[in-house]
Formats: sequence, structure tokens, C-alpha cells
Amino acid sequence: MSVSYRANRTALITGASTGIGYELAKLFAQDHYDVVLVARNKPKLTQLANELTSRYGISAKVIEKDLSKSSAPIEIYEELERASLSIDILVNNAGTGIYGLFSESNLEEQLNALQLNIMTLTSLTHLFLPSMIKSGKGKILNVASTAAFQPGPLMGCYFASKAYVLFFSEALANELRGSGVTVTAFCPGPTRTNFQSRTGTEDIRESIMMMNAKSVAQIGYKGFMMGKTVVVPGLMNKILVFLVRFFPRDLVTKVARFFEEKVD
Repeated sequence: MSVSYRANRTALITGASTGIGYELAKLFAQDHYDVVLVARNKPKLTQLANELTSRYGISAKVIEKDLSKSSAPIEIYEELERASLSIDILVNNAGTGIYGLFSESNLEEQLNALQLNIMTLTSLTHLFLPSMIKSGKGKILNVASTAAFQPGPLMGCYFASKAYVLFFSEALANELRGSGVTVTAFCPGPTRTNFQSRTGTEDIRESIMMMNAKSVAQIGYKGFMMGKTVVVPGLMNKILVFLVRFFPRDLVTKVARFFEEKVD
């Protein structure tokens, strides 16, 4: 495939091989952005890259990388530096979670998930942000979740990591006001992707509220391109996010656990 790039029109998307990241990549390509697609599954990334280049006439670069490794962000940055490729839009979409009681979980798996959800996102943002500020333009989309608005028993680290993403993004958006760079926290509710099979959450109660990845990505993309600081897709998700502000924290936590429990 071609690897020539047009200046100032390149979006880097992590976790682009499936789900919301996959759908976002298609939306950027449709709007004539060249893309850098990052994930562990190189065959799926290559297939997507070929599809986007043939359908939309854009250029696509594939980077196979395990983003749960602490070295991944700087390796990605240095690879793009060697290619003299600047990033105008950064989409920190990759994320994962571990389901079950924390005391019975595998610590290494929990720490790897936190590395991916928090440290990799933070590092990539820190690496690519200075050039955006210097040029006076750029956009960063950090994918959080409605999980960011309350504690989540049975997925405690995941919920907490998404709270970090939300608060970090809101703070950064404030810091960058007037710089020409926008930061958006995208907070989908339950969305039908391969996240459920990876985390073993196919049969939990919240699955009844699931939206499809395509419609979720479209809502997020629109809000992101408008420069909104927080985007919550879906009326029910908006209502739930609003209501948790007014109920006692203990009740909110109990309700969250109810929806995270598996249906017998």
C-alpha cells in the first residue's frame, strides 16, 4: 500500500483493529484523513488499511504494537519521527478490563490493564501534544466510558482507570484553552464489541443496554470534531450519568454492582 502522506491530515488511532476504534478509523478516512492504525492484530490492521486506501484514496500506516507494554508509546513516537510523519489527531481508544473480584484476580493482568488504560494513554498524549501546541492546531480524543462516573464492583480497576481518563481529559482541555488544541473525553456506555468476549462480560445485566459500535463511533466523532470536552452517546447513558450526581455514593455503587453481575 502507499505510504505517502498529505501534510496536516493524519490521525493516529489506537485499538483500531476492532470495535469503536475500527469504526472511528473508517470515519476519519471517509473525511479524507490519512491514518496510522495501531493494535496487536496486524492481519486485521492490514485488512482495514487496504480497505480504507482502496475505498477512500487515503494513505494508511500499520503499526503492530502491544500497548500494554511500557515501551510502546515511545516506540510508536520514534517510528513516526523516523518517517517524518506528524500527527494532527490522536485517538487514544485502546483499553481493556479484568472482570471478577479484585482479591481473586491476577495482579499482573490488572497492572497490564492499568498500563494500557492509563499510562499508555498519558504517555502518547504527552509525546504528541507539544507539536500540536506549536502548530496551533490539533485534536485529542481519549476514550473513557460511562464507567468513569461511578465505582464499579467486579471491575474496580477498569472503572477507576476510566475515571482517570475523564478527569485527565477535562483538566487538559482547560489547560489548552486558547491554544488551538482540543481534548475530548468520549464516554460510551455498554457497546457491543469484542470487549465482552475478552473480559468475560457477555452475560452481565448491563448487556441489555448495549449500543452498536458504529452508531457510538458516529456520535463520538461528531462531538469530537465539534471540539466538545465530554461526549456521552445515547439518551439512556446521558440520563444515568446525570442521575448519579444526586444519589448517595453507596447506592450508586450497589446499583453499579447489580448491572455488573452475571445473569443466572
